[in-house]
Amino acid sequence: MEIERELIINNSLGLHARAAAKIVELGKLFNSRLYLKKENKEVNGEGILSILTLAGTKGTIVQVRIIGEDAESFMQALEDLFMNKFGEDL
Repeated sequence: MEIERELIINNSLGLHARAAAKIVELGKLFNSRLYLKKENKEVNGEGILSILTLAGTKGTIVQVRIIGEDAESFMQALEDLFMNKFGEDL
């Protein structure tokens, strides 16, 4: 199964190391592969440094693609993480 969506970075610090680490940790809970894309650059979502190369600031739209058996559950959890601003600004 493959799912694609656009998510908006809403936290004030943007896509920084802690946010990237939370994405990577979340990915370890699922049996699917994550890819993030900004403009024409797509990165593997399994590594913090890869995610950081996207340099997303607040308001940036990131295209998310998840491939695997539990892609729907993974996407829902990722949407929640983005919506909850990676635990910041609460």
